[in-house]
Amino acid sequence: MARSFSRKSRRSASRNPRILITGAAGRIGQCLAASLGKRHPLRLLVRTFDARARRLERWGEVRAVDLADAAALKAACRGCGTVIHLAGDPRPAAKWDALLSANIMGTYQLFAAASSAGCRKVIVASSIHAVSGYPADVQIKTDDPVNPGDFYGVSKCFVEALARFYAERRGLNVLVLRIGAFQPLSAARKAESTEMMDAFLSPDDLVHLMECCLRDTRLRFAILHALSNNRFKRLDLSDTRELVGFRPRHDLTRENPRLRKLHLNQKVKSHSQADRKRKNP
Repeated sequence: MARSFSRKSRRSASRNPRILITGAAGRIGQCLAASLGKRHPLRLLVRTFDARARRLERWGEVRAVDLADAAALKAACRGCGTVIHLAGDPRPAAKWDALLSANIMGTYQLFAAASSAGCRKVIVASSIHAVSGYPADVQIKTDDPVNPGDFYGVSKCFVEALARFYAERRGLNVLVLRIGAFQPLSAARKAESTEMMDAFLSPDDLVHLMECCLRDTRLRFAILHALSNNRFKRLDLSDTRELVGFRPRHDLTRENPRLRKLHLNQKVKSHSQADRKRKNP
């Protein structure tokens, strides 16, 4: 069976601490900028320099760069050790033309720029939609074949393939995050949030995962699932825990008031080693 990761190349780790974040004005971008900006020098890319972009200036240098502008992307990547690529069209119902421009061509331009500019690591956002075509009762592992449920998912399958190409053939160290339902805790606590109880990802858990990825010095390439520690997990977290030390804290069945009173975390076994350890400490 093909593995969803490979060990690091012979290239040394970057000594340049500056991090470039594309799509910095989006929900995930703003969350990461506000957290990582306290500990790392950041360069934040936005599509247009508007009010949201100006608010980002407290966390780092902000540049307005179009993903179609190869020269501007290369200039933005220059001097950065790591790139976190979040930019793209995030709509599951997006039309193919929009996805082709933003998610496929834009991601190619970003990888080409990062490689040409001498960056050492790229952390790129994929999505649970790359495997959402599996039946709802299947828990997906990182080495299961991609199975997109929509054209947005198809675009993320391309992103994952391109990421592996640049890792194995162009010498970048690339970590791919399949991100679930990223929402604030306030959304998890709403009654209707039960529909995402197997895919919820809290901001704190995503920031923790990103810090794990930034610290990693062993991996050349890996697909990592990005969910909180929900009692029910659409994506298996085993590789993410083992490879980068991910330890998520939040669980939607504890945050949601309708589910909390059911005590699912105690009553429903996960059939894992953790269950046995709790029973026989």
